[in-house]
Amino acid sequence: MKRRVGVASLGALLLASCAAVPHDPPQVAQVQPAAVGLSAQGATIAPDWWTVFHDPQLDTLVTMGLAANPTLDRALARARIAEATLGVRRSDQLPQVTADGQSLYQRFPERSLYPPPYAGNAYPISSVQANLSWNLDLFGRQRALVTGARADVAAAALDAAAARLMVSTSIAQAYVGLARAEQLIGVADNFVATRREAMGFVTSRIRNKLASQFELRQAETLLAEAEQARTRAVAQRELLVHALAALVGRGADFYPQIASPKLAFDTPPLVPETLPTDLLGRRPDLLAGQARIDSAAAGRRVARADFLPNVSIQALAGFAALGLGSFFDAGARTYGAGPAIHVPIFEGGKLKAQYRGATAALDEAVAAYDDAVLGAVRDSADALTHVRASDQDTAEQRRVVAGLRETVRLNQVRVSTGLGSQLDTIDAGFRLLEAEQALVSLQSDAFTHRIQLIAALGGGFQSSPPPAAAHADMPS
Repeated sequence: MKRRVGVASLGALLLASCAAVPHDPPQVAQVQPAAVGLSAQGATIAPDWWTVFHDPQLDTLVTMGLAANPTLDRALARARIAEATLGVRRSDQLPQVTADGQSLYQRFPERSLYPPPYAGNAYPISSVQANLSWNLDLFGRQRALVTGARADVAAAALDAAAARLMVSTSIAQAYVGLARAEQLIGVADNFVATRREAMGFVTSRIRNKLASQFELRQAETLLAEAEQARTRAVAQRELLVHALAALVGRGADFYPQIASPKLAFDTPPLVPETLPTDLLGRRPDLLAGQARIDSAAAGRRVARADFLPNVSIQALAGFAALGLGSFFDAGARTYGAGPAIHVPIFEGGKLKAQYRGATAALDEAVAAYDDAVLGAVRDSADALTHVRASDQDTAEQRRVVAGLRETVRLNQVRVSTGLGSQLDTIDAGFRLLEAEQALVSLQSDAFTHRIQLIAALGGGFQSSPPPAAAHADMPS
């Protein structure tokens, strides 16, 4: 009869504890991939997308950067921390066995409960005990903790993938900038040579009293502008060399080892004709956001389980004795086993506050994911638009350069036949060199926008086949 009363009392406690769980549903809905043109299907990120640019030095720099970049090292360390935490959560699901022992030399007071001969004397008190504790996890609290830790491991690993993508794209963009600076130095050298030629021609005309000091000052100003352009290009190259060395984890000793890039600015990699939704599904930050939603949902389940009873099995076995002589006697044995129950009854609103906080954390994770998804769609669409626009702009600039080259050729013919002025040829040459400088910038922009598209898509893309007449209207 007493056992039945005890079981009934235990059941009543369990039911009473369940009644206090609040009803606070999440308030933010997760955006569905189809609603924003995304595919829910995952894909593998191209591990070496940078090889599409066919530059061995770029391949080497990216490989070095991925092996010795502090940003990536930090992300990998966080992934290892998350894995260790998961190991701790898993171990909490298993029985815990510990052993404790002590030997305390203690004097027993006369004016207390101890009878003679212990009162007024000191004796050793020794004990050795093995303990067993096993949380039965009847309401899934430990399982939710493991689920959340597993999601944190996935998020940390995806953060490392995002860091890897960021490092590789940063190196590639800096490398494109270095190639641009190198080519601008060459263009500036041509500017300087042409404008010195123009200045010599003006000086000759002044000696023959065919030109004024105004024309000389104008020629000197144009030469100074050309030299200034070269100085800026050289400084930009040095800064980019410094940036590349830092990105690959090297210092000033590495600067001289960076050679001129071999990027083929005339033939940029082709890109998809339309936005590849399946590639968007592999962006590491989006996948990490989904993992964080899973982790927050598990945290909410943990907070809910805190309202419920926590039942565990406790057991002990060992020896305890007063004095060393009887420590190993049969009478010194001690053991015990039984259930242990923790039932929250009044926590001053603590559990409700924790549950509301966990629900808000889930809403925050969902909102962050939704924001990242919308940003991914826009980033990818913007990058694709920039690629198309830069390709069209570059094609038009090629036609401008081709036209100016023909103008320079015709002016030289006119001068050689006495029908034109050398000043007209020099002026057309200035315009041609400026157009070539603009062409270099546009070509580098075309490469940079492709790298930005790769970053927006979460990795490399499958090149589209070139249109049948893609370069039919471009000068050779």
